[in-house]
Amino acid sequence: MTKSFEAGVVVRDLELMERFCREVPGCRVVHRSRIPESIGGPAGLGGELLVVWLRVPSGGRVKLILPQAAPVSMESVLPLAARQGLSYLTFHVEDLDPVVSDLVAAGATPLSHPVVVRARSRRISFWADPEGNAVELVDGRGEESGPGHSN
Repeated sequence: MTKSFEAGVVVRDLELMERFCREVPGCRVVHRSRIPESIGGPAGLGGELLVVWLRVPSGGRVKLILPQAAPVSMESVLPLAARQGLSYLTFHVEDLDPVVSDLVAAGATPLSHPVVVRARSRRISFWADPEGNAVELVDGRGEESGPGHSN
């Protein structure tokens, strides 16, 4: 690999999802581009697209992709490991507690019950973003164990 990893997420509302990615995991917009039909069609992307590249604070990028024709919604499957393929994006954060508040304010829905689960030396929390995509948040504050926690 010659550059950091990128993940592409097809979205229905580019403005909403860009705001979500900036406000919650703290991504920064680094590039915007219109991909014309002459490239998007032959590349197998389905035609013209708008793409926003966001840098994740710790490195890597997320590409938000808005096709000209509305994308088809995929049915969410719980548990997340019940279907094959890409299931969620993981963001490592310093402290989950303030991020959980930001997620609620940004219109995300918790998928974890309890919302924050201790897992060895980490805490994890799974959420559906405003468009229903699954996102995992992880911090390194999971020292304790007890009911509902995994060691």
